Amino acid sequence: MHRTKAVSREDWFEAHKAHLAREKELTRFRDRVAAERRELPWLRMRKDYVFDTERGPKKLAELFADRSQLIVCHFVFGPGSTHHCETCAFLADHIDGANQHLRHHDVSLVAISRAPLAELLPYKERMGWKFDWASSYASDFNFDMQVSFTDKQIASGDAVYNFETRKLKSKDLPGTTVFCKDANGDVFLTFMSRARGSEQLIGAYQYLDMAPKGRDETGPYKTLLDWVRLHDEYGNRSLPDDDCP
Repeated sequence: MHRTKAVSREDWFEAHKAHLAREKELTRFRDRVAAERRELPWLRMRKDYVFDTERGPKKLAELFADRSQLIVCHFVFGPGSTHHCETCAFLADHIDGANQHLRHHDVSLVAISRAPLAELLPYKERMGWKFDWASSYASDFNFDMQVSFTDKQIASGDAVYNFETRKLKSKDLPGTTVFCKDANGDVFLTFMSRARGSEQLIGAYQYLDMAPKGRDETGPYKTLLDWVRLHDEYGNRSLPDDDCP
């Protein structure tokens, strides 16, 4: 940890006051980017995707419930998977607290994975999560949203993720996708966030960024994989699989 020598109260105050200008600059820049995000063009969804949910099969438009906005968290969990993605679980641990408020502000939030619902629900119960989790097992949704990839795409190296063609090892990657439904019931894709773009949803990082040691990710991965575990596995310090996103 970088240590700065102790200074007088007056010097401390002046240094922190000067830094506050940078904090305000960042806040205002973030507000501008958010405004630009809301002005991005929309894409009308033409497919009738059907998902398996705890309340039976539902189309994409039905995942909105009685709200006009839908946020989908793409949780990495492929059919038959025995590995639980620490990255996705870390983000998922933050959903229920926010969801108490989102549902009262015209926003529905659903996690979606490729694995069959019967494989998702025991894990959801184990982790104590309350948010809605749907399976896209019987549809092309994950592939069309560019968070899941065929064997052919992986072998050829022409998978598109985060708006770039990449060589990938994983068949599933995380991300966040946002939709809007108009008064006619038409659904539009309004925004995609992939890779580190969804990091802003991880509240624990915001706390760590204020702490003296910061994120302190100094292990072999130089990412959250150096330290984050499933919240009921912090006694197990083994490193995650290399192909975990």
